Amino acid sequence: MRPDGHEYRVATRLPSAMKSFEAVFKAYDVRGVVPAELDADMCRAIGVAFARFCGSKRVIVARDARASGVELAAAFMDGVLSECVEIADLGLASTDMLYFASGKLDLPAVMFTASHNPGRYNGMKFCLAGARPIGVETGLMDIRSIAEAAYDAAAARADSNPISGREVRDATAAGAPEASGPSGAKGVARAAKVDLLQDFAEHVRSFVDLSVLRPLKVVADVANGMGGLVVPRVFEELPFDLHILYPELDGTFPNHPADPIQPENLEDLKAEVLSREADVGLAFDGDADRVFLVDEKAEGVSGSLTTALVAKAMLAKQPGSTILHNLICSKVVPEVIAENGGTAVRTRVGHSFIKGIMASTDAVFGGEHSGHYYFRDNFRADSGLIAALLVLEVMSVAGKPLSELVSEFRRYASSGEINFTVADPASAVESAAALYASSGADVDLMDGLTVVMGNWWFNLRPSNTEPLLRLNVEAPTEEECLRRVGEVRSSLEDAKLLGNK
Repeated sequence: MRPDGHEYRVATRLPSAMKSFEAVFKAYDVRGVVPAELDADMCRAIGVAFARFCGSKRVIVARDARASGVELAAAFMDGVLSECVEIADLGLASTDMLYFASGKLDLPAVMFTASHNPGRYNGMKFCLAGARPIGVETGLMDIRSIAEAAYDAAAARADSNPISGREVRDATAAGAPEASGPSGAKGVARAAKVDLLQDFAEHVRSFVDLSVLRPLKVVADVANGMGGLVVPRVFEELPFDLHILYPELDGTFPNHPADPIQPENLEDLKAEVLSREADVGLAFDGDADRVFLVDEKAEGVSGSLTTALVAKAMLAKQPGSTILHNLICSKVVPEVIAENGGTAVRTRVGHSFIKGIMASTDAVFGGEHSGHYYFRDNFRADSGLIAALLVLEVMSVAGKPLSELVSEFRRYASSGEINFTVADPASAVESAAALYASSGADVDLMDGLTVVMGNWWFNLRPSNTEPLLRLNVEAPTEEECLRRVGEVRSSLEDAKLLGNK
């Protein structure tokens, strides 16, 4: 059943070859290598499925700078239009701009992006009207099932049709007037360009008091991703001295991977911050919804420390509020929330889970160690740009360097994310949970495995987007953290749970 209670209809489109939808549908998005795992015909079937699932008369579509996005988004829109559902085509956009559009226009939306993955990947992030999340527990598997049926039906039709695949596609498109949209009306649906970049920039700026901002020196490394589009527009009316690294939109990411959680991808930004004697560096990922900070000393600021800093700022604006943090954030985050009069709520990793809990708790803000920051007044969606402006506002008001502002939050040492390749990540986590539970450790299975061992802890969880097992360890000191990482690794290796790093 669709969210509006209507039944789904039968499928129509031609696939070029049998593909595995299971392989590309992840916990809260679609992602795969193009065209080996994800191709235009699959996207066309997913477009049909999304139109039927949402039951809306109109949907928003946007894409990042990857070259494959042009063909994949066009195929998806073809599938949507075949259901007599209109399209608001946002064109090139960041993911947080797409969420803003969904909220402002109150329409379901799809973003074509593979986030921080290399250029050979692409994928889709989905949301319902008002930027409400779609994930594995909120409809994503329904979309997959409908898409599979659409794909299989098109394959069966192609097997019995002697004309070429292109002719079948053209014939199907030509037959669009015979299809009925969600309202039951018949006709030809159309795609129309929509420009919301200026509206988005004004929305982002609305989160800070513009009158208190000082002329800080800011370096932004947008890594040839969508930050090259949105960052200049947001900053153009602000008093900051902004320098942008790699602003050209290039979905091959020629200068370095658009994955700022990896320390090696921050090296260019750190060098530029020191060279320009900047106050702060901002590193965005490929679709520009995440941001990581570098202070004036070229020292990286983790997602956990940024979450703590923004949480404190949000509680100053809205005292007593609820703040969310995912379970791999540092212990400092709930400590800072409590110290500033807020209520901390621990969540699973992932935007679809966090947005749902934000709605049920009316949380004003939520942060993830991975650099995602969610705001209630941003339709509960994440935006690295909003988080960045809030940090700049804090720096402006305090008149202190970023290193000093975050020094009070550097209470623990973190390993960072350590990735392992294993044959079956989920099975490895189950075996590790049994191993530690049998030793009498404090075991938590909210999301993967979290084990608390006195004054240190670790989390081991399968990636939701890649075939990896992720380990995070936190301890009181760097020395102890390194020792604990070694202990956990050894115990997992002894149990034959790990493959190559």
